[in-house]
Amino acid sequence: MFESLGDRLQSAVNKIKGYGKITEDNISDVTREIRLALLEADVNYKVVKEFINNVKEKALGEEVAKSLKPGEMFVKILKDELVDLLGGDDAPLYMSGHPSVLMLVGLQGSGKTTTIGKLALRLRKKEKKRPLLVACDVYRPAAIDQLKTLGRELNIEVYSEGKGNPVEISKNAIKYAKENNYDYVLIDTAGRLHIDEELMDELNNINSEVNPDEVLLVIDSMTGQDAINVIEGFNNKLPLTGAILTKLDGDTRGGAALSIRHLTNVPIKFIGISEKLDGLDEFHPDRMASRILGMGDLMTMIEKAEDVIDQDEAMKTAKRMQEGKFDLEDFLSALKQVKKLGPLENLIKMMPGMPKEARNLKVNPKDMAHIEAIVLSMTPYERRHPECLKNSRKIRISKGCNRPVEEINRLLKQFEEMKKMMKMMKNGKMPF
Repeated sequence: MFESLGDRLQSAVNKIKGYGKITEDNISDVTREIRLALLEADVNYKVVKEFINNVKEKALGEEVAKSLKPGEMFVKILKDELVDLLGGDDAPLYMSGHPSVLMLVGLQGSGKTTTIGKLALRLRKKEKKRPLLVACDVYRPAAIDQLKTLGRELNIEVYSEGKGNPVEISKNAIKYAKENNYDYVLIDTAGRLHIDEELMDELNNINSEVNPDEVLLVIDSMTGQDAINVIEGFNNKLPLTGAILTKLDGDTRGGAALSIRHLTNVPIKFIGISEKLDGLDEFHPDRMASRILGMGDLMTMIEKAEDVIDQDEAMKTAKRMQEGKFDLEDFLSALKQVKKLGPLENLIKMMPGMPKEARNLKVNPKDMAHIEAIVLSMTPYERRHPECLKNSRKIRISKGCNRPVEEINRLLKQFEEMKKMMKMMKNGKMPF
């Protein structure tokens, strides 16, 4: 997400860092580049104009003029303005009752039903809450079946009354949730291809009867600037409390995310980052701004690690590294832990200070699978004592994993280099 915009803004940032003094003349090229980058990212032109004016005004202020490092001050201003544009503060879910009621609305094709499953999974895993899914899309063929299939896959209960009245289904579902001690009720409402009176009347009726804690609009980020029209269309008829942007992983421009809060005052609460059912993240304006400017996102990376990594296993591997006992068994264990964090290129982008070449690196998942296959084709003794791997053993391993001997040699060489680097770090000598 934001790849094109990020590259352009980082280019502008690198240019400004070299300036010993900031004047209106020497930042005109930089602000022009930023303006073009934002417009090409499909950010609304009114938003771009205001953003550039704010950046210029602050960059030419007295604080920057007196600064010893004006380039760094400019970068800080740029980041602060981006954070403000994206919404400023985080907008967490509001939970008041027991159960709390979340009503998800949106047009057909926005990914609403899949998103409601992702959100329920997140509430269960991250917050240790009991969610109940409610099937209120009684018009779209197979919508109820789709939600039930999701429920079975996630092991989350789905409340359904078939093709009944959505208002009554919602009320009955909340009653059922109270009786069975559920923490959240997530209502999957009907969508249309466009906003019409019939759809809005039904959504308003549900809203009036159940008084949800959150009314969340699910919107496809790929719709670009039209996303603003969709949000305003819903927001004029319903009291929206937040938006969930889906398919942000497929949108390299990201203009919708940069325009929504500023133009509609509806906060973005979650973003869809992959098609997988765990591919829903909370939206943090400050972290997103850092990622756009190539500053990384360590907090999100740490949170992901805490969610999926076996802490005991990680500590055991770390201890063996410190003791200089790291072998291919430990390497395999570490590889499996890293795989749980998702695609490697996504992790690289979250690391601060990574060069553009590294951030744009595409890692083929098959390469990771090949490495795993090579190590698994070794005997436990060979993994613990890789120095015993002579030619005859390598040929046997090659046949076992169906990978060439050259690939095995390359892996062993990289492993030895890694061990040397760990030894240097242990001795207090940084390898760079």
